[in-house]
Amino acid sequence: MPKKHFTVVRNQGYSGGGFSLRERHNERKNECYHNGDIIPERSHLNVHFHRHFSEDGAPETYEQTFNRLLESGAIVKRGLKPDAKVFDELIFDVNTEFFENNDGYDFAKKFYEEAYRLAVKEIGGEQYVLSAILHADERNRALSEELGRDVYHYHLHVCYVPVVQKEILWSKRCKDPALVGTVKEVIPQISHSKKWPLRVPVERDGKTIMLNSYSLLQDRYFEHMRAAGFDGFERGERGSTTEHLSDLDYKIQQDKQRSAKLDKEISQKRNQVTALEKNVKTIEGKALTVKQIEKIPVKISRPIIGGSDNDTATLSKKDWDNLKKTAVTQAQKDEDYRAAISENAALKKEKSAWRSEKQGFEKRVKELERKKMDEAFERAGDKAALHNLKNAVARIPKDVWDRYTKPQQAKSLGQGR
Repeated sequence: MPKKHFTVVRNQGYSGGGFSLRERHNERKNECYHNGDIIPERSHLNVHFHRHFSEDGAPETYEQTFNRLLESGAIVKRGLKPDAKVFDELIFDVNTEFFENNDGYDFAKKFYEEAYRLAVKEIGGEQYVLSAILHADERNRALSEELGRDVYHYHLHVCYVPVVQKEILWSKRCKDPALVGTVKEVIPQISHSKKWPLRVPVERDGKTIMLNSYSLLQDRYFEHMRAAGFDGFERGERGSTTEHLSDLDYKIQQDKQRSAKLDKEISQKRNQVTALEKNVKTIEGKALTVKQIEKIPVKISRPIIGGSDNDTATLSKKDWDNLKKTAVTQAQKDEDYRAAISENAALKKEKSAWRSEKQGFEKRVKELERKKMDEAFERAGDKAALHNLKNAVARIPKDVWDRYTKPQQAKSLGQGR
């Protein structure tokens, strides 16, 4: 049966402290990577579908682009909490084998170029895109080992600002009663939660049901790619947590699942080996009954010593039949024993290979979890720096603070008059 391939799109929100972290990973700005599958020598094959440049031609950072959009009024932070998520990342993905079966790298570029068109539509316009890049430099370790050659996993990262068009209504304080409750203005508000609500009302078969916004995104992604002429894959599993995981979380989960699968297969191999070993011992034990052959009475027609080639042994027909049956049975047992020994050795070798692969996956899981921990510490460091700054301001003597702030306040009051 041919292997099934699945399309998956994941979305993750980030606060302002995540700009540098995501940019360093996506744009390959790190000097080293905890993910040993990233091959820096292939990074030139990564493809940008969108990026921003400053007036001098240098690429803008994600944060520079975000701040420029803020300053121009293209996005607004009105109503956001200090730690709110201000940018998101879409990750489009398909099984590696899907691209290997369809001309590899060149096909992946066409596929994800079309996926980017959908991303722009979902985002609400290319003006909100911070960066869109196809990664072609991450080696698929498992498939490479299976095929005996290097195979690379192609996927698309799209970082963007989640914007909703929010209507601001006239309040009751408006002097014109006729305007109260009507639309005063529409603002492009940054809002991850409103862009991707937990539940969305959908009409199905004459009934209104509530569905997860990410599940609906999966539907639209699958339908868009099929309509664009791409096939040979299925929609990502409904209800799967892969819709909500970050790229790193997803990789950890996938490797843990593969490791658990290997655990089960190793256990099955161990049971097979144990059963074969018991079978071998049983065969060895029954072989001892052949000694009964020695008790069969035999009549020699001539003395063995000094006899000729015509010397023969005579025994009853019943004893001969028993002897023949025992010999045939033992010969069969010998063949079964040799086969069992051979199969036992093969299974032990196979079990050893499975164990080595499982250890590799466990090592990769630990590496990915260590990377995630490093990222968590980095985010914690940013928060600690802000906390220290606030404490430093709080420690400024009151008389020094008053000498600076009171003239500023007086100046502001003078301008107000």
